[in-house]
Amino acid sequence: MNIKPFQAYRFNEAVVGNAGACIAPPYDVIDEALQDQLYRQQEFNIVRAIRGKVFAEDTPQNNVYTRARDYLQSAIEKGAMVQDDSPSIYAYVQDFQIGSQSFQRSGVIALGQIEPFGKGVRAHEKTLEGPKADRLNLTRATAAQFGQIFMLYDDPTNTDRVIFEVAAQSAPVLDFTDAEQVRHRVYRISDPAILDRFAKLMKNKTTIIADGHHRYETALTYWAETGREEARYLMMTFVNMRNPGLVIQPTHRLIVNMPEFDEQTLIGRLRSDFQIEVFSFASPEEKRAAREVMFAKMTREGQNARNIFGLYAGGKAFYTLLLTRAEAMQKIAGEASYAARGLDVNVLHWLILEKHLGICDQKLAAQSHLEYIKDLGNAIDRCIDRIDAGQAKAVFFVNPTRIEQVQDIAAVGEKMPQKSTFFYPKLFSGITINKLPIEPMEPKFINPHFQECSQ
Repeated sequence: MNIKPFQAYRFNEAVVGNAGACIAPPYDVIDEALQDQLYRQQEFNIVRAIRGKVFAEDTPQNNVYTRARDYLQSAIEKGAMVQDDSPSIYAYVQDFQIGSQSFQRSGVIALGQIEPFGKGVRAHEKTLEGPKADRLNLTRATAAQFGQIFMLYDDPTNTDRVIFEVAAQSAPVLDFTDAEQVRHRVYRISDPAILDRFAKLMKNKTTIIADGHHRYETALTYWAETGREEARYLMMTFVNMRNPGLVIQPTHRLIVNMPEFDEQTLIGRLRSDFQIEVFSFASPEEKRAAREVMFAKMTREGQNARNIFGLYAGGKAFYTLLLTRAEAMQKIAGEASYAARGLDVNVLHWLILEKHLGICDQKLAAQSHLEYIKDLGNAIDRCIDRIDAGQAKAVFFVNPTRIEQVQDIAAVGEKMPQKSTFFYPKLFSGITINKLPIEPMEPKFINPHFQECSQ
């Protein structure tokens, strides 16, 4: 991939105070509560651009996209955002914990030349039309990029370590710890030798989109619309697949709005393709123990590349569902590749959710019967509590997708279902902003209310 440095706009701490108060998680994880919090947190918080508030009285002349354009213009005019004086790349380091284990993930922010999929860039997840239309209107109105696409590449020589060693010799231009206790540090690098070294490293690399599929496809459309070479470059964070802090967390599936769901009926139907193990309990203490045993078995079998799921449906037991009849997937998967047939989320979606619960692709996209639960903090407890309170019917627990599975799916040109990968932590928006030298366009006025999506 061709990459190049750029003169980013960044929040000016002489005006805004701590720049960390102005950045935000990516748009797709900002719900209304977080949106309100970010609005109150700082008058220049980037949420006003990436996930602005929508009002009933909005018009084609005054709407969420035109307000994003006005926000950007105002922030620059008031000195809240200032452009760096020379082209740079930016080392982005995130320190975080999962349970008791500490991790550090490092990436390099630069502009990457976008290409249609297959020409040095591979996708691994499906996209939805609603979010793409929304992001395209934002790009039209602002002619700016506020967040980075999360790109993976493979470099066994770990050349990126040199960049991070050089970066660490200077003070970070941003140092912020978010509400999930993830520390975000950004270092600016302008040394021509380092810039050239990284560009040469990436020149012949094939990249995989880890996060940001909707925005990448939007960029392709915007480039075609404008015909401008500047629009062919997109802000990206490049992470080596050999980085020890590259962590994929699971996203569990919560069944909702299905009054006809019956635990024992489903278990009976699944026995033809799955080995069912029951972990019964009769007290809160036994319930905690049963849950731990279920997850331990899931981990063991997952490490052996076997398709296994956990299930809790409000009864007096947890279950593991271990696929034992591989031919069932071969029969239902059509022309899907071997890599796709072995993917846990495909087994879950095709052999359980669609075959036995009638949750087809359209219902998955609409999220009418399914909620996606990212495995963070007490998410599992909250799922179980909702089921016990009668607010949901069941939850299917999944193992995390392995990085080699992401590579295999992308290599054969196929895509995973939505929410197949949760690369934790998210890359924050507003770390750097790439303002294109293109006159903003009038956005198409649409109702931007759409179901939450990822990528």
